[in-house]
Amino acid sequence: MSDNSTFSDHWQQLDWDNLTLQLNSKTARDVEQALNRENLTLPDFMALISPAARPYLEEMAQKAQTLTRQRFGHVVGMYVPLYLSNLCANDCTYCGFSMSNAIKRKTLTPEEIRTECEAIKAIGFDSLLLVTGEHQRKVGMEYFRETFPLIRNYFSTMMMEVQPMATEEYAELRTLGLDGVMVYQETYHESTYQRHHLKGRKQDFHWRLQTPDRLGQAGIDKIGLGALIGLSAQWRTDCYMVAEHLNYLRLRYQKSRYSVSFPRLRPCAGGIEPESLINDAELVQLICAFRLFAPDIELSLSTRESPYFRDHMVPVAINQVSAGSKTQPGGYAQGDDPELEQFSPHDNRTPQQVTDALLAAGLQPVWKDWDHYLGR
Repeated sequence: MSDNSTFSDHWQQLDWDNLTLQLNSKTARDVEQALNRENLTLPDFMALISPAARPYLEEMAQKAQTLTRQRFGHVVGMYVPLYLSNLCANDCTYCGFSMSNAIKRKTLTPEEIRTECEAIKAIGFDSLLLVTGEHQRKVGMEYFRETFPLIRNYFSTMMMEVQPMATEEYAELRTLGLDGVMVYQETYHESTYQRHHLKGRKQDFHWRLQTPDRLGQAGIDKIGLGALIGLSAQWRTDCYMVAEHLNYLRLRYQKSRYSVSFPRLRPCAGGIEPESLINDAELVQLICAFRLFAPDIELSLSTRESPYFRDHMVPVAINQVSAGSKTQPGGYAQGDDPELEQFSPHDNRTPQQVTDALLAAGLQPVWKDWDHYLGR
């Protein structure tokens, strides 16, 4: 592996159609071998997300739960998203913030951010995920230089999910208190990607694909990956690509921590129908497979999922959850405004209701990311 190579180079060697064929060719014997192996390989992971693994779901869940308790105890980290802006210079078929959607646009001022931070702190959160639409000019480095120090005064952990940026920009944001970046490829199938990204910088498939490499090079503590499940016609192949990406990064940038999220398409303004459907049992299978493949990474489940699903899945393999999420700028201090939101959350319970459910399951909600303080 050359010093200048990125996952984009590795991706070029992966044949989507061949991987799809391999996935659908896995047998019960492949699944059993994977379940009996202590350190899983990528072919083992492929077997565990294949249709052949469906009868082994209970065994997978039990093993995943054992590994989760061994690595994370009974702790579940709590975080909340803070939407700074819904301005966007991209036109994407599946996103409520898409520039072609006729929605109200808003970018929080420093004073409005301060009000939002105080409202979030009053709830009890200490770990924050900053979210914006992708608008480099109006919500870019100049805006972040002004607002990050203000936000960091309120929270012990600050992550973000915004447009992909350059290595030197990530390095600068790290000096301003940035701990982690979530960057989802949406789909690893290039032609599907192009079909859903119609205008803007996000059309550049490989610039986005190389973003986690730039994060690793900048020394960002936590890197979050994921695919938008249902955007491509083969959700299993997309999720296998996430595992390939994760495996590559963990070998290349060993000082960073990693997390994987499992977003399914949710209703939004101008939204589309999923090209492939993953049911609840298959999502359980996918999450358990990631836990068995990478026992020490964070697995996150957001309010996109229903209260029922989250209450039953979190005790099995999840160790990061959001709660009380508002998906529009100003949602915590000013209240809900559906005309501003990116998507409609499925779990609309209050943070207290979510923590009560975690406690009832024998889990311990934690509002601070202690790994950061322990020098990881």
